[in-house]
Order: sequence, then structure tokens, then C-alpha cells
Amino acid sequence: MHPLDFSKTRRQFLRMSSMAPAGAALFALGARADDSFPSRTIRVVVPFTPGGGTDVVGRALLIGMQNALGQALIIDNKPGAGTVIGTDIVAKAPANGYTLLLTTSAIAINDSLVKKLPYDTDKDITEVALICSGPNLLVTHQNSRFKSVADVIAAAKATPGKLTYASSGNGSAVHLAGELFKTMAKVDIIHVPYRGAGPAYNDLVGGQVDLLFGTAGGVAKLAASGKMRPLGVTSEKRIAAYKDVPAIAETLPGYHADVWYAVFAPAGTPQDVIARLNAAIRSAAETPAYKERLAHEGLTVAVNTPAQMTQLMRAEETRWKKVVVEGNVTID
Repeated sequence: MHPLDFSKTRRQFLRMSSMAPAGAALFALGARADDSFPSRTIRVVVPFTPGGGTDVVGRALLIGMQNALGQALIIDNKPGAGTVIGTDIVAKAPANGYTLLLTTSAIAINDSLVKKLPYDTDKDITEVALICSGPNLLVTHQNSRFKSVADVIAAAKATPGKLTYASSGNGSAVHLAGELFKTMAKVDIIHVPYRGAGPAYNDLVGGQVDLLFGTAGGVAKLAASGKMRPLGVTSEKRIAAYKDVPAIAETLPGYHADVWYAVFAPAGTPQDVIARLNAAIRSAAETPAYKERLAHEGLTVAVNTPAQMTQLMRAEETRWKKVVVEGNVTID
């Protein structure tokens, strides 16, 4: 081919490329992203200490996700500040799908509870999928004098400000479950926040605190061993995993404070990557091993789409803001 002919052909190609719809170029890039993601290990930030309910859920789910994606997923525990530290790490991470957040409904609670978040929940983080939900539990230690929710309420009213309840941290879902309990029962119980569920469990078992609100998955083994005594589940009704434990609502009508678990990514993560991750979560959630693990711990598989997860987030932000305002809940 004559050099001038080649130049003419090249000019025509460039002119045609510049006239092509933007969507066509994005589609081509998206197709390549679909084919290549993931090409390396994915980091899953869990904003709690090891040993809590989120770890139980996360490690069970990640096995199935690894099989679906063909890449390793590793949990990176980053506790502190009521999940804010770990969440902030993901909010500021590159939006490429290789840094994810596995957290609880605490992320919706913190939107109103924490006055100066280092990130904007709605703008800096995007939803990938809900993975499961279930109740929290109000528990006490094995040597406790409390045998029922009614015992706790009676003691709290008799000695205001004397009883203590532990949680996995300020702003956590279990913290707000406790605050809702206090508001509805009209009692004064001192909240003792910990840097994660593990240390809180240890102190409850040791009798350093009177009560604890914990996730169904997190307290399962200690409850089964007799080291913790379940007093009530936060679901509206009793559940199969704790069939002999009454719902708190049986003593305190209208009370319910379930917890949900979900996966998030930095805002701006390509939609095809989000879709790939959502599909992997759906695949993992269908495995018998995952379902059995959750059922054993009182949790229910509940996967949704990214759009549905966004709707849930906004509704939960509104719901817990009402609790924070009406209960005058503050954190240090």
C-alpha cells in the first residue's frame, strides 16, 4: 500500500472513531473489564475485631465467592470508632472492586449517630448486595441473677444507672438495639462499648458487665456452651435457632431490632464489576454449606440487587435517625 493511502485510511478510521457513540466505547471497555475482573486477590474490610458475628458470616460467604470468581478473597479486620475506621478505608480506596466492605446495618445507623463522619455514606460508598439478616440477642453471663427480660427491666427501674450492657462498639447495630430497648422500656442502663465483639464477649463471660446485645451468629457458641444465657431475641417473633428464647417483644410489645449484613464498594466502582460481585455473592449464598451455617446461627439468607440494597439503605437511615433523635442517643 502506498504511504499516502495508509495515511488516508488512518485518517478515516480516526474520524469514524470520533463520531462513534460514547456508549459504544464504554461498552467495549466494559466488556474487557468483565473478562479481566478479578485478576488478583480481593481485600474485604470487616470493621470489627475477629471472632464476631460478621467474621462468622463473612468467612462462610467468602469461600463460595472465591469459587465463583476464581480469585482469593481475604478478610482484613479494621475495628474501631463504631465501624467508622474500616468503612472510611473502603470509602477512600480505589474504585476498582479490589477493596470491599463487609459490614452490618451499623453503616446506616452511623449516618445520623456520628456527627462528623470522615466520609459521606450516600456519596462515597456504593451498595453491592445484602447477604443475610437475623435477630440480635440480649444475653447475660451464666452466673447472672437475671432469668428473663422482665427481670432486667425491673432491676433497671429499681436501680437506675447501675446496670451495664456491652456492645461491639459505638454506633454498631447492637448498640442501637440496646438504645432502642432503653427508650421503649424507659430504663437507664449504662452502655459499655468495646472495640469489637470478641472483647465484649470475654468481659460478659467474666462478669465484668451485666448484659450484652450481640448478633445471633456471634453469641451462638457461647450460648450453646452455657457461658452466656440468652434472655431475648430482637426479632418480632421467636426463631428456630433459639426456639426456647422468647422475643423481647413478648415483654416489650412493638420492639424489634434485627441486624443485616451487606457488601459495599467505593463509589465509582464500574457497574460491570459491581454486577460480577453481586453474581458471585448470589452463587455463594446458594451453597448448602452457607445456608446451613446461617440457619444454625439464627440468620436467614437474603440477597438482593444493588438497586434494592440502595433502597434498603435509605429506608434504614431514616428509621434509625428517628431512634437516635427520639432517644437523644450520643456517642463519645
